[in-house]
Amino acid sequence: MRTHLPWCAVGLGLAAFALASGCATESRYYSSVVQYLYPGKSDPVEQPTIPELTLPMKVGVAFVPEGGSERRSQSYWREMLPGQGGRPAIQPLSEQKKMALMEDVSRRFRELPFISSIELIPSAYLASGGSFANLDQIRTMYGVDAIALLSYDQMQFTEAGGFSFLYWTLIGAYVIPAEKNTTQTMMDAAVYDIKSRKMLFRAPGVSQVKGNATPANLAEELRKNGEQGFQEAAQNLVTNLDAQLTLFQEKVKQQPEQYRVVHSPGYTGSGGGSVGWVYPALLALGGAVALLRRRR
Repeated sequence: MRTHLPWCAVGLGLAAFALASGCATESRYYSSVVQYLYPGKSDPVEQPTIPELTLPMKVGVAFVPEGGSERRSQSYWREMLPGQGGRPAIQPLSEQKKMALMEDVSRRFRELPFISSIELIPSAYLASGGSFANLDQIRTMYGVDAIALLSYDQMQFTEAGGFSFLYWTLIGAYVIPAEKNTTQTMMDAAVYDIKSRKMLFRAPGVSQVKGNATPANLAEELRKNGEQGFQEAAQNLVTNLDAQLTLFQEKVKQQPEQYRVVHSPGYTGSGGGSVGWVYPALLALGGAVALLRRRR
């Protein structure tokens, strides 16, 4: 006696297989310092000169223009559910969020004795592919000596989990959180002396956020994960920025031939390479006074 598998069971099995094997989405949104400073060039053509660091320094902070976005999707439910099809998960950073992130980064600069002021530069003043000519304009407009150029690269990947076969009912697509999400974010701060075209130092910040969602609320969950990723990456960047600032000050002291440090009229503070001579000079002066007294 032959047993026939019901056609409905075959159909459900094929549907479950199709849903489980065809649900994957990858989205990416990014900006690039290299694309901004050297548009259309594989190798930099600007030859940096020895920077003259005038203390105290005026520093600007700005996000470089967005470079583009990418999206690859094989997700059945993201295309079928109302309001989900074709909409990229990652959205460009709003100007309000950029200003908030720039404020987080600038706090560390404000604590430094050799920094006189910090200017947050709105995105409207940075032209796509504007290069150093654009930075020269910002230098004239805002009176900054150096600028911290912020960029980011955020990628979100979504795949169906082991319970995605429950999506075969429309209710399951709204109540089963079987979409596994990973959001990877990298932020970067590259600090340039504008006049000399030389990069002084850079600091990265990274973050990884994982979560689960239903197909129905996937876009909203990815948006929240994306915002969390930017916040965490910014915090990590500030931590690394602190370390890089310390290393940069040591580099200026140890390599005086690579950096010229001068003081503005009336500035009596210290910073960078200007402090290396102070202690030896005091010792030499003390020795000279003691020798003069002995001779008398």
